[in-house]
Amino acid sequence: MDRKSREFLLVDGYNIINAWPELSEEAKKVDLSSARDKLIDIMADYSASTGIFVIIVFDAHQVEKHTRTNYTINGVEVVYTKVGETADHYIEKIADAIGREEKVRVATSDWIEQQIVMGRGASLISARELYQEVRSLVAKRRAMEKNQSKARETLSDIIDPRLKEHLKKYIKD
Repeated sequence: MDRKSREFLLVDGYNIINAWPELSEEAKKVDLSSARDKLIDIMADYSASTGIFVIIVFDAHQVEKHTRTNYTINGVEVVYTKVGETADHYIEKIADAIGREEKVRVATSDWIEQQIVMGRGASLISARELYQEVRSLVAKRRAMEKNQSKARETLSDIIDPRLKEHLKKYIKD
């Protein structure tokens, strides 16, 4: 059976927030919740642009919740781990479960975590590499939007005004 493999990106949420300058600043100047929301929005755009299924995992091991919490926000799955469970441990379990059947990348700059998930069938992308990939996608989208707006221009929009006036003498509406 020739089934097309899906691609997953598992994101170590707090690792990425601490590594990306604008998210780190957001966490310091506003709060961590705002930085999480921005990361989710960025990764939702990334997922929509690439078709990659994104799962962002946040540690909740220092809170009083006894159950794991999952949400889907703008097409991105957001996971808050349960008490006593780290994001790393959850990511390892997911990589173990699907890493040999599906294409899985893990976004983290945690060296130990990188070594573990590689052994579980996942590939890696560092926080810096993901940041550059996201920035590149944003730049490409802006260039496309700019080109599309130029494509909607008419000849009248781009013709030299003096030539336009000259032509008006000869062409009647």
